Amino acid sequence: MGLSWMAWTWPTAAFFIVLVLSIVAMGVWERFSPGGDPRRGVFGLDTTRGDRLFISWLGTGFINLGWLAFFGAPLWGGLILAIIWFIFVFRYV
Repeated sequence: MGLSWMAWTWPTAAFFIVLVLSIVAMGVWERFSPGGDPRRGVFGLDTTRGDRLFISWLGTGFINLGWLAFFGAPLWGGLILAIIWFIFVFRYV
C-alpha cells in the first residue's frame, strides 16, 4: 500500500513533524523534570503537562478546521489562533 491517498505537501509534513517533535520534547522534559503534578485550571479540570499538550493539539485541529470552513485557505489566521490557544492552555488550563 502506497502513500498516494494522502496529500503529502510540505505543510502537511511540517504539521506531523512538529507534532512528533512536541511529543518527543514532552518526553524529554518529563525525563529530566519528572512530576508535572496535576493542577486545576480555568476549565475546572485537573491536568498534567501531557493532558495540556493533548488538549492543545486537539484544539488546534478544531481551530484549523473551523478556519477552513469559514475562511478557506490560507491558514495563517488559523495558525495564529492555534498558537494563542497553545499558550492559553499551557498557562491557564
